[in-house]
This record gives sequence, C-alpha cells and structure tokens, in this order.
Amino acid sequence: MTDQPTLLDSVAQAFRDHGLTAAITALIGGSLAIAAAVTRRAFTNEAMLERLDRELTAERDREGRQRAEDRRADADRLERIETDIRAMRDLMLIAFQRDRTD
Repeated sequence: MTDQPTLLDSVAQAFRDHGLTAAITALIGGSLAIAAAVTRRAFTNEAMLERLDRELTAERDREGRQRAEDRRADADRLERIETDIRAMRDLMLIAFQRDRTD
C-alpha cells in the first residue's frame, strides 16, 4: 500500500532536498492546487444544482401538461355520460307517455 505524502510532507522533503526556495515553491504550488480543486468542485456542484433545477422545472411542466390533458379527457367523458343519461331519460319519458296514452 502506497502512502501519498501530504502537503506538509512534500514541503518538508523539498526543504531538505533543495532548500528554502523549493520548499516555498512547493507550498505555493500545493496551495494553488488545493484552491483549484476546491474551486472546480464548487463550480461543478453549482452547475449540477442548476442542471437538476432545470430538470425539475421541466418535469413539473410536463406533469402539469399531463394533468391538464387528463382533466380535459375526464371532462369530455363526463359530458358524454351526461348526454347519454339525458337521452335515456328522454327515451324513457317518451316510452312512459306512449304507454299511458294507449
């Protein structure tokens, strides 16, 4: 198992091997690398949140359109049922009136 040296280990090793200038360079370079990683992760997370927000909005819009379409279909079906009920009522009324006149 390989142990990766930490930033401070790298700075200490550079200081031992090459002196103060290399140690400072390693410290600055490591700090910049950490800052870049944090910044990249922050922007990546922000972009991911924006993408998820767009997907959520699109899904809500799609569901809203589907509900509206379902409501229209239900209203049409209910109207047809009411029309059929009225027609049957009228037909029964006519049949009952004919039966009484005979």
